[in-house]
Amino acid sequence: MNSYAAKRLALYITSLLLISNFGFYLILSEKDYGLFFSVIFIILFCAISYILVVFILNRYINDKIKPIYKTIRDVPISGKKNKLLEQISTTNITDVQKEVEEWAKNQTEEITRLKDLERYRKEFVGNVSHELKTPIFNIQGYVLTLLDGGIDDPKINKLYLQRTEKSIDRMISIVEDLESITKLESGELKINLANFDLVRLTEDVFDLAQMMANERSISLEFATKTDKAVMVNADKKRIMEVMNNLVGNGIKYGKKWGQVKVGFYDLHETILIEVSDNGIGMEKKNLPRIFERFYRVDKSRSREQGGTGLGLSIVKHIIEAHDQTINVKSVADKGTTFTFTLEKAK
Repeated sequence: MNSYAAKRLALYITSLLLISNFGFYLILSEKDYGLFFSVIFIILFCAISYILVVFILNRYINDKIKPIYKTIRDVPISGKKNKLLEQISTTNITDVQKEVEEWAKNQTEEITRLKDLERYRKEFVGNVSHELKTPIFNIQGYVLTLLDGGIDDPKINKLYLQRTEKSIDRMISIVEDLESITKLESGELKINLANFDLVRLTEDVFDLAQMMANERSISLEFATKTDKAVMVNADKKRIMEVMNNLVGNGIKYGKKWGQVKVGFYDLHETILIEVSDNGIGMEKKNLPRIFERFYRVDKSRSREQGGTGLGLSIVKHIIEAHDQTINVKSVADKGTTFTFTLEKAK
């Protein structure tokens, strides 16, 4: 037996028995059995007592530990009994205690994780409902107005149809973004790796965003020299989506006469891409949740700027699908900086 606690307890009990055996010794001495036979008798009695006590204690401990092992190791008592008993008999009670404590800690962490997932699920369902409810009610209002006679009024019929189309487009954007996230999470959406020039791609992004930037008097600039190509190995279409989103956010939440800058930095095996602005920024408490679906720092202002509230979540999934990471730093009224990495062209 390797149960140290059981052996130590058995030794204590046997010691007590040994003390009590002095009574037997005195009796045997009076009957003139002789010192030698008396000592042999006491030694045999103590040895047998020790073995019996160890056996009984281990059986008792095994019976108590066995249900615990069944719980923490999910081992059925029947069917794998021999294997279970072998595990128990070769395990120190202190080790068992550590295993049980570790199991309890893991269960607590799992419960906490499940509670967080449940909270996130409820928030997600509520956010989806809220995001879809607004365009649906708008469409309903416009259509009812047209059905009540507005269709015959040339001043409002075309205007309301155009507004209805905008609301439908918003619903389509939300559904498409949700579909993209689902495919990225499930691995259904494959990443098509190819070599391309980040400088050229960013120039294309700037061209697409230039009109919106002009409306807000925001300049689009490179933070680093772009006299030579910066080649990476990634999915060009998806990285275009990432850059469009980050540059677009810099414009939407930038200050008038501000700047949105994009820089590239060589990190040996990867290229660090930095997209920064000097806009309204965010408080530190909001940063851990910025990549969550539908999370908005300023809900009313964010919806005024347009978008589905899913852009940064999609960005994060795209970067992680490339086995890379994205980070954000921001200071209120100072600006925001997003950084992520991509592998260099092979």
